[in-house]
Amino acid sequence: MPRTSLPASFFGMVLGLSGLGQAWRLAGKLWGMPPLIGEAVLLLAGLVWAALFIAYLLQALRHPAAVRNEFLHPVQGSTPALLAISTLLVVLAVLPYSRIAAWSLTTLGIAGHLAFSLWHTGTLWKGGRDAHDTLPTLYLPTVAGNFTSAAALGGLGHADWGWLFLGAGFFSWLALESLIIQRLWQRNSVPVMQRPLLGIQFAPPVVCAMAWLMLAPDSSDHWLLMLWGYGLFQLLLGIRLGAWLGEQPFAPSYWAYTFGIASATVCGLKLALAGVPSAKVLAVPVFVGANGFIGYLALRTMQLFFSRLLPRPMN
Repeated sequence: MPRTSLPASFFGMVLGLSGLGQAWRLAGKLWGMPPLIGEAVLLLAGLVWAALFIAYLLQALRHPAAVRNEFLHPVQGSTPALLAISTLLVVLAVLPYSRIAAWSLTTLGIAGHLAFSLWHTGTLWKGGRDAHDTLPTLYLPTVAGNFTSAAALGGLGHADWGWLFLGAGFFSWLALESLIIQRLWQRNSVPVMQRPLLGIQFAPPVVCAMAWLMLAPDSSDHWLLMLWGYGLFQLLLGIRLGAWLGEQPFAPSYWAYTFGIASATVCGLKLALAGVPSAKVLAVPVFVGANGFIGYLALRTMQLFFSRLLPRPMN
């Protein structure tokens, strides 16, 4: 069976970079950090998104069977949702510069999200699935896609529509979480090659909180703090399991961790700006940790990319 040379999971890089860029924007307001840093990171996120999007579309035209196999894969089949999710996150990057571009990307992203998530979820409802294939990638179509749709609409000033998507994502998350946790507790451990995908497990609570803050700016509701707290607890659990989670040699799939890390950082900074005392304390180490981790992944990814481009010396 043909395999994709550019898997949809690579779009996870856009999630981490765009979230980090948003965090630097907020750091400029909170701590007076240079605004140019955030805009440069967001520009990089936009360029990576555009390059991946064009390359994936070309791949779909040239090798449709390989892309079809990815869509039908029991685990990787959820990752094409990242095309729409990354598009919706780019909306927040371009919004201060062009509302027309932001609306165009929002329309494209939400249409792609609904088309894919309804097709994918409908396929799942038909049954025949192996319980061992129940991994956090299942969050991407119905949870992450709805949360990022809500965030984009909130940024554009349409919170009434955004709350609809937030509700769809929230209750989808609650329905899926117990199934995924049950899978993790089973006798058969998650294979080493699939463990980087567990990074997605840390994202739902903080992505939900991030979207909520886009719909209700400057809010410090106790539900937001509860979501942020759950997300931070999950990240601490990831640190505790670091050696086990990191048994797989470096691969771009490790960018799966960055959506939750970046979203937790954005939430902390927004809550700190809203005057929440605990957020003022925790925002600093979370921000530093996010920069260190995402920066490390960026360097390793560049190293991997150039190692594949350069010819190998002959023995």
